[in-house]
Amino acid sequence: MNRLKQVISILSMAVLILATGIVVTPTPVNAQEEDKDIHITLLATSDIHGRSMPWDYAVDGPNLTGSLTQLYTIIKDIRHENPNTILLENGDLIQDNSAELFNDQPQSPMMVAVNEMGYEAWTYGNHEFNFGLDVLDKVSSQFNGARLAGNVYKENGERYLPAYTIIEREGVKIGVIGMVTPLITEYEKGTNHLDGLVIKNPIEETKKVVKELEGKVDVMIGLMHMGLENENGVPGTGVKEMANAIPELAAIFAGHNHVLINKEDVNGVFITEPNKYGTHISRIDLTFTRQGEQLELKEKDASTIPVKKEDGTFVESDKELEETLKPYHEFARKDANIEVAQLKGTNLVPKNEIKGIPTVHIQETPLSDFFHEVMLHYSKADVVAHQIDNDKASLDVGPIKKKDIAYNYQFAGGEVSVYEVTGKDLKDYMEWAVGYFNSTRDGDVTISFDKTRRSSKYSTNDYFGNVKYDIDLTEQPGNRIKNLRKLDGTPIKMEDNLKLGMNSYRMDFLVSKGQALEGRKFNMIWSSKEESAYGETGGTIRNLAIRYLKEEMNGVYEPVIQNNWKIIGVDTKSPARAAVVELINKDILSIPTTEDGKYTNIASINVKDVITKEEIKELATKANVDASQFAGVKTTGEFYQKLVKAMNNPKAEQGQDKPGEKPEDPSKPAPDKSKPVVTQPESPKGIVTAYHLNVRSKPSNSGKVIGTISKNTEIAILGEVQGWYKIAYQDKTGYVYSKYVKIKK
Repeated sequence: MNRLKQVISILSMAVLILATGIVVTPTPVNAQEEDKDIHITLLATSDIHGRSMPWDYAVDGPNLTGSLTQLYTIIKDIRHENPNTILLENGDLIQDNSAELFNDQPQSPMMVAVNEMGYEAWTYGNHEFNFGLDVLDKVSSQFNGARLAGNVYKENGERYLPAYTIIEREGVKIGVIGMVTPLITEYEKGTNHLDGLVIKNPIEETKKVVKELEGKVDVMIGLMHMGLENENGVPGTGVKEMANAIPELAAIFAGHNHVLINKEDVNGVFITEPNKYGTHISRIDLTFTRQGEQLELKEKDASTIPVKKEDGTFVESDKELEETLKPYHEFARKDANIEVAQLKGTNLVPKNEIKGIPTVHIQETPLSDFFHEVMLHYSKADVVAHQIDNDKASLDVGPIKKKDIAYNYQFAGGEVSVYEVTGKDLKDYMEWAVGYFNSTRDGDVTISFDKTRRSSKYSTNDYFGNVKYDIDLTEQPGNRIKNLRKLDGTPIKMEDNLKLGMNSYRMDFLVSKGQALEGRKFNMIWSSKEESAYGETGGTIRNLAIRYLKEEMNGVYEPVIQNNWKIIGVDTKSPARAAVVELINKDILSIPTTEDGKYTNIASINVKDVITKEEIKELATKANVDASQFAGVKTTGEFYQKLVKAMNNPKAEQGQDKPGEKPEDPSKPAPDKSKPVVTQPESPKGIVTAYHLNVRSKPSNSGKVIGTISKNTEIAILGEVQGWYKIAYQDKTGYVYSKYVKIKK
């Protein structure tokens, strides 16, 4: 009977528990859950700038250095490794690489891609505002996740977008706080793109958000479209200052500055930035442990993951996402190949005289004159200035397509704005611009570039139109511009009032702290991007150039050589220089580069330096001549000339018989001339049609890139393997994709 009562009692308790909803979990299981660490991975992209696919739509050619489809391969692997993965975007997503083509289309490929990839939040970047709020709202409304811009307010005091979103994984609540650089007010000056908005200090706004999130989240992460340091010396524009002011942040995803930061610890806050254009993705790892009902951040780390692997190959692009984006890909390619004019008379960029020293940077070219012509026509300025940030700029006689304009003027957002300046302002700007070059010394026979300027964000030198001037490289920086005058020869005086047409982004840099025009204020009287002018899209130099060719030139452009400026102070006439040119072009003498090979032509070749025995031996070996014949040579110039002579006439240089028929050796029987001579069939020749064709180690996109061949280069084809041509390249066997080679008839 007692046993029956016990059973009834147990059943009664069970019914009571079920009725009240109380669930009792055995103690051992609870202990295990409390001891279990929770690992969460956050990934962030930034400054993608339209790179949805591994393709450069400006030039209509493949670019495997970075894209969303390649990053998606990495993201999938990380999600497989850790299901608790959160994907974020940190701004400058929808501008550049033809993404703006889709502003008036039903869907943007960038939105299609990020939705497919599963992004959960997006902080706006400064370039998101380039097209005005109506376009931004139309495009960004296609995004499935949270949109953030915590320091952007409406005039009525409401936030334009939320400042944060809370994302939860396994009970861990993560507050993601989004801010944009406040310098968007400077970038959008002269437009109506920010009308109705007030931009506030992102650090002060983040402090407010931290208080709002107290008690609501277990950790706070910054998703800030701002660089590490304060930009242009303006306080409150860098995340380093933010980290020092707000230690409550566990980590910050930075952006905007287009630099790679794997991990920087500032005041206990980890900062990471993934460079630009989808070349890397930033990663923050958080490990939590339970302490009773509380969660404690046990460990954290930050890093970046590159698209280019250690072996030099690139991460494969996700084929499913590529297929989804295919219609947009084809649309953009078709647009890039629209013909806008015919170029007559002469190529716009002469062939490089010296391999590795781009002509476009060291002399006036019809290409730079063309862009000046366009800028002057639309701006009505007295003087104009622009930059060509492409060492391989090229536009040959024949059809001019949209992609040719974009290839040669690569700053997609560049416009022409007109400022009121003095002759002194112009001169100071020009002196800064030609600081791009190294000063020359006696015996220098090549023009070279300053290493710091060559490798900086502002790496290009600027060209000036509608004026005449000389650049004297025997002078130190600050005193190189000589004979500055108008086209009619009238000298430009320091007190003259001028209208200067240039890109506003460059002007903002020049007036910033530590730069050539620091602290000066200039009145901007016109901008091509104003709605009353040509608008955000139509007012870019790219689109003005296309308009000019179509409407003003009626589809035919024939350049007129102007000869408005030149570089002086370099010996271009000596026999020693001619020898240098030949040796460089035959890959015997090298142009100086940085140690990593990334930045070229950072020092001039000198022909009056003392030559060492080691240098003689090295170059003689490369030239395949005997080094002993140069025993008495003292200077580089003397050696270079003798080396060229030995290469071109080896017997005469070594005191042997002069060139001619080799005398027959009477001890050997004469060859039987009755036998037919067997010759090998000549290898077929091809012409490279791509601007830069990669040479790979094997017939596959996974083959290591061992070099590149420029457009219109003739190559000998040794065979064909699965759609790839086998060629000889720098004493190696290489492979090029046959699609970009036209067989000569």
